[in-house]
Amino acid sequence: MADNPAEGLKRWALKLEYDGTGTVGWQRQHNGLSIQELLEKAAAKLVGGQAVSSATAGRTDAGVHASAMVVQIDLPDNAMRDARQIRDGLSYHLKPHRVAILEAAAAAPGWHARFSAISRAYRYTILNRPTRPVLDIDHVWHVRRPLDAEAMQRGANYLVGRHDFSSFRAAACQANSPLRTLDKLEVRRAGQYVTIEAKARSFLHHQIRNLAGSLQLVGSGQWTPERLRDVLAACDRRQAGPTAPPEGLCLIEVGYPEDPFA
Repeated sequence: MADNPAEGLKRWALKLEYDGTGTVGWQRQHNGLSIQELLEKAAAKLVGGQAVSSATAGRTDAGVHASAMVVQIDLPDNAMRDARQIRDGLSYHLKPHRVAILEAAAAAPGWHARFSAISRAYRYTILNRPTRPVLDIDHVWHVRRPLDAEAMQRGANYLVGRHDFSSFRAAACQANSPLRTLDKLEVRRAGQYVTIEAKARSFLHHQIRNLAGSLQLVGSGQWTPERLRDVLAACDRRQAGPTAPPEGLCLIEVGYPEDPFA
């Protein structure tokens, strides 16, 4: 599904970097500050206070970060026409919030930030050491017990492919089907950090955080890698591990058939 901006408007593709700490996530809500609200208010300042609406490639929850979120906004035709002006103007008006525009580009006809996307990739980061984080606070899950990343990867291998992910789906998930195709689930260690990278066309609500919570149990030796195969087959959320905290999660890539920023 794709659409075009209303008459008199021009669609722009934006790539955002943001720190989700202290926000309610991407989507506007009544109970706190959202990334969407910050962006739309900044965009309105570029066009003389006119209301500006946006759409995103994916919604991040409260406390979740993004290094490459893709968003669309429709601005009046007679507004700024230069991508650099859009990028720098929005970034200026987003101060002092921890949100910045990395790239801006005029969108191709029919392009839509969400419906044109063919993949999303996330990274979940665990700080695996006895001492609590200081510099990385709000950006990692601190796990004191030593983790075996190789065992975690062996468990992760059972989850790659097309499956019913009901065991890793939040109770509040509104997706019509629990079937998803997980194209990539890779676990790596670099010093004190263990990262989990996941890629799929789309994800269920809390799917990656629930996967991370279960993989952590494998890494700490509380579960065998093979148990993840059994948890997946159970199609029962009660059989899986805990939901990992949001601060370790970051959206790192949105894929399109053609890069809108090329």
